[in-house]
Formats: sequence, C-alpha cells, structure tokens
Amino acid sequence: MEQSIKIAILGREVRSGYRTRLTLLLDELSSRRVSFVWYAPFLEQLSKEGLRTPPGEIFTSSEDLPDDVSLFLSLGGDGTFLSSITYVRDRGIPVAGINFGRLGFLTTAKVGKEPPLWIDDLLEGRYSLEQRDLLRIDCDSVPGDFYPYALNEISIHRQGPAMLSMTIKIDGRPLPVYRADGIVIATPTGSTAYSLSVGGPIVTPDSEVLIISPIAPHNLNVRPLVVPLTSTLELTLSSGDEPAIVTMDNRSFTLPSGGSALITRGEFPFVYVSLFDNHFIKAIQDKLLWGEDKRNDI
Repeated sequence: MEQSIKIAILGREVRSGYRTRLTLLLDELSSRRVSFVWYAPFLEQLSKEGLRTPPGEIFTSSEDLPDDVSLFLSLGGDGTFLSSITYVRDRGIPVAGINFGRLGFLTTAKVGKEPPLWIDDLLEGRYSLEQRDLLRIDCDSVPGDFYPYALNEISIHRQGPAMLSMTIKIDGRPLPVYRADGIVIATPTGSTAYSLSVGGPIVTPDSEVLIISPIAPHNLNVRPLVVPLTSTLELTLSSGDEPAIVTMDNRSFTLPSGGSALITRGEFPFVYVSLFDNHFIKAIQDKLLWGEDKRNDI
C-alpha cells in the first residue's frame, strides 16, 4: 500500500488570478495519500474564498507544527518562501516553493492549466535536497519573539534622512568606516536578491562566502566585499546616528544609536527542495536574463 505523506502548507493570500491554479493544485494533492497540516490564517482565507480544502491539522507557529511533517510547501512568491524558515527552524524539514508570485527565484515549481507533472516527483521523493546556509544575528535589541536567522540577507539601513556611519570588524580586524544609507550582508542564496540590486556579485549557492555590500555609499571607493562564510562580523552603529532598521529577509527590528550586532553563520542549514535538474547558471539566465545580448537583434 502506498504510504501516506504529511505535508504542511503555508500561504499568505488568495489573489483572484490564482484561484483556478490553486484549486487545481489542492485537488491534485487531495486525490493522493496526503495528510495536511494547514497554516491557520491561510486555511481561513481559503474557506472565505469558497475553495475546497481537505481536513487536517493546523499550525500558527513553529511550536505547533507537528514533528512528523515530511514536507513543507510554500505557496506564493519568494517572500512567502522566506517566511518558511520561521516555522521549520532547525528541524531539517525539506521546504519546496510553489510559485504563485512573480519572479520566483526560490519558488521554481509552477501550476498551469493542467495538473502539474511534478506532483508525483514531489510526493515520491524524486528531487534533490540542497543544504542552504543561514545567517544568525546576536544583538541586545533583538525582540524576545524574533527569530534571529535569515536565508537571504541581513540589512542594516537608515530610517531617517541622514546616512549612517558604521564600523565593521571581520574576525576582530576593522574595515574602513562605512558611510552609507546602509549595508547588506548576504548569503550565496541571497546574492540574487537585495545584494544584487545594490551592486553585489552573483554567487553560486554552494559557495561558502558572505557578501558585504554598502547601500548608496558616500565614498565611491567602498565596494562590495566577499569574505569566508566562517567569518564573525561585528557591526557597530555610530553613537551620533539615529537608530537604524535591521531587516532579516522580510522581518525587522530597530538597532539603537551606538548599538552593535554580531553576525555569524547559522549552526544548522535550511533544507531546500530542488525539483528540477535546473542548474544555477540556467536559472539566472532564465529569470535574470544574465548574459543576454540584444545587439544582434538591432
């Protein structure tokens, strides 16, 4: 007899343009030997929209996510996917992203007008698992209920009109003072996100590095810097500056004037489900149009 698989499902909203595809996906999953664990606010929204949902358990936080979940599905865009780390935490539960957003760099699977062929692969374990590194922050101003890990990046940026002055030490060795709107410290996974938009390099996900990129630096000689992933970064905000905002993927808190933060590699990885044999280089060509040359089209 085919063994049942327990799947946790996270979603944020049901947009009108996605109703048909979402219904198709849920119907396909319901027809298989799957037991469901629903993110409670998403289940409530599905019910309000009149979408059929099979019965199952519910969760609202990492504490009530059952221990026997085999797979975690994120339905939405990359923002929803990034939120999944706050639920799976250090349990090693594989996370797969189903794209109902726009670009979907982390959420590679899509649902069209027909039942997706990848569902059987997903439920039968025909995929590869990638161990993606996380960043951890230690800081006195971290709120008590704040999860201090990030998959893409940690950014420190101004909340007022004045630029920030920040000192950074790498394993105790100081860098020149950063005077800028802020700074982005990214993992290889996050190298194609915020870090890229502020001029950071693209790095393959299996690289063991951190990327330090200033945001609108006052000194044009301050460029992005790549350091070993094992580095310990100590960042201190000038006591003369206004408080800054620390953003970890899509969650934020305030760093007070003169405050410090310690940024290190997370003690455990994030387990990423790669459904397709889609090499990273092909992904950045398809999604970011990397290396595309339009000169021959003129």
